Amino acid sequence: MRLHRSFLLLPFALLSSPLLPQDLSQTAQTGTGPASSVEAEKVAMPEVTVSGKSDNTRLDDTVEQQLQPKLGASSFAMDQAALQALPQGDNTPLDKVLLQAPGVSYDSAISNPDFHVRNEYANVQYRLDGILLPDGVSALGAVLETGLVRSLTLLDGALPAQFGLRTAGVVDIRTKTGAQPGGSLNLYAGSWQTFSPSLDFGGQLGPTRYFVAGRWLQSAQGLENAMPTPDPVHDATTQQKLFAYGSTLLGPSTRLVAMAGDFQGDFQIPDVTGQTPLGDYGPASLPSSQLNDRESDRFAFGLLALQTHQDRLDTQSAVSVRDASAVFTPDVQGDLAFNDVASAVSRRSRLYGLQWDCADRLGSAHTLRAGFTAGVEDTVVVERVSVLPLDAQGNALPDPVSIDDAGSLQGWTAGGYVQDEWRLRQDLGLNAGLRYDRMAQFTDADQWSPRIAAEWRPAEGTVVHAGGARSFTPPMQAQATPWHPALFQGTTQQAQIPLNDPVEPERAWTCDLGLDQAFPAGLSAGLDVYDKESADTLDDGQFGQTVALEQFNYADGSSRGLELKAALNRGALRLYGNAGWARTVVEDVVSNEAVIGDPVEFNYLKDHAGSASDAQACSASWGASWRLGRLFAGVDGIYGSGLAAGFANQQHAPAYAQWNAALALTLEPWTARSPLTLRLSAINLLDTSYVLREAGGVGEFAPQYGPRRGLFTELTQRF
Repeated sequence: MRLHRSFLLLPFALLSSPLLPQDLSQTAQTGTGPASSVEAEKVAMPEVTVSGKSDNTRLDDTVEQQLQPKLGASSFAMDQAALQALPQGDNTPLDKVLLQAPGVSYDSAISNPDFHVRNEYANVQYRLDGILLPDGVSALGAVLETGLVRSLTLLDGALPAQFGLRTAGVVDIRTKTGAQPGGSLNLYAGSWQTFSPSLDFGGQLGPTRYFVAGRWLQSAQGLENAMPTPDPVHDATTQQKLFAYGSTLLGPSTRLVAMAGDFQGDFQIPDVTGQTPLGDYGPASLPSSQLNDRESDRFAFGLLALQTHQDRLDTQSAVSVRDASAVFTPDVQGDLAFNDVASAVSRRSRLYGLQWDCADRLGSAHTLRAGFTAGVEDTVVVERVSVLPLDAQGNALPDPVSIDDAGSLQGWTAGGYVQDEWRLRQDLGLNAGLRYDRMAQFTDADQWSPRIAAEWRPAEGTVVHAGGARSFTPPMQAQATPWHPALFQGTTQQAQIPLNDPVEPERAWTCDLGLDQAFPAGLSAGLDVYDKESADTLDDGQFGQTVALEQFNYADGSSRGLELKAALNRGALRLYGNAGWARTVVEDVVSNEAVIGDPVEFNYLKDHAGSASDAQACSASWGASWRLGRLFAGVDGIYGSGLAAGFANQQHAPAYAQWNAALALTLEPWTARSPLTLRLSAINLLDTSYVLREAGGVGEFAPQYGPRRGLFTELTQRF
């Protein structure tokens, strides 16, 4: 696909147009988790004593408050104090940070990501300083490093029209920018031979800010254990993450921002001991603990943005490029012996993106916003499958054959929006908008999506929000690549269901109603209820021994839930607790049907409603931390009632709870500006054994268990 030159220049031509300007009110909802959004704003706009402070701060405000409205959405914010109060601090993987938000539940890394927002399969978008980060292809690790986060907000519910495509949740990250010069060196080590050094530093030179963060990790437990034992078998990983930020003022109201990141991860796939070969191939006594399946993942990105602030008009224009791959290498002999199939899978994708947003303050009552995004993605999926042929009676023959199945596509998505934020009264705001999205991938589709939300502040500290939103969610192109069942007829991989319809985009309506209340003395609480009804409901699963997700559609889906949140922030003392209840049901698989495998299960799903694979009824998170001088103590935990399991997801895994804790001491051996911190942390302090996946539900191949008790030491030198 070729983009006309004038199309690429359009956002920059509009930068000088006096058409558009600013939000009339600060409408971000008050978070009631570890930190309120007010605290997050304090972190997001630090006071510094270098030149250019006022211009940079004004542009920070522009991006956070004017170009990315939150009116009507449910939000949960964490500032730096909240992140450091987690038992592992900056060593907490970003996906585990998000488990502290209401309505977010824990899953195995193979589910990608290993958390779910309101029981959605994934459907989460990430934004760095308001710039959309393109999707990956299915990495097993968290590609972003927690050390780059200055503050974080999770938005969900009835999102404004600006947010399209991935709409279960928006992870809005404000990055560290070097506005506060300095950095830290961190050494983290402990159980499972874990060793992870990390370094970050930043500063400002005149009008230019910079920040760099990097981490290297090795561990004998990279993925969730496939057994309930304290130590996994064949589960080593090495990972490296890099992030760089730079910005410079081109004038008092214009800033150029560049960001880049790279993630590389190598993973062993955990083994299950004591399994018996099927007997169709190889020796009858092969130890299952010696299988050597592996995966290597890569995610690299670059973002470039131009941000402007004028009397009426604020704009942001951005271009991005993302290169991602996931390569699964099987143990061919072992997988044939235990599964009658061994699949080597390579998924590679490169995506080029364009984003433009603007806000025009039309007067005292209206702010008009408009913008668009576009992306062109090239994917190549190659699968080399070793299988056993079948004889005339359907018995496997012990002479394997290799079959190549490959697919490639250049697809694209594009979407635009316009919305008006109307201040009806001082205490009442309305945001109405309209999106249009179109995709051309393995199927072509489009949709108009109206959005409307209202926010009412009847009293000091009280915010009521309500909204309704239509959404359009394309499948992930690399996970929706069709396979060719005809190639495998007469082998142990032949399809039992003779259907293979293309994966369609999900279309849904979401309604959301919430109340946030701030009380005196640092206490806050919130309540949110929602209802989502969808057609062509997207889901995914691991079908077969290859650790690669395949997407498919259910004809219909419904998700309804309730979330509660509360927090107390009293300086040295911080307490929070969140709970969520949800019921998510789906019915009738209507695309990529052959991956289901079992015709009995497939026919049952056609006529019976069941739980989505990523659904559980109840989830909760909690935490407490206390600082006394140089001492710190913290504890947090999560609870899950159990993910869907069993035939056609008619059952669920057992409930579980996990507690984590930490003690820390801060010293000043050099100067007050260079403190040294020693932290001791424990993961799963009570050493509870619990299962996340039982390997019996739709799209489950192997079991995954939560981590057993792990003890870690952290030494952090700040400078």
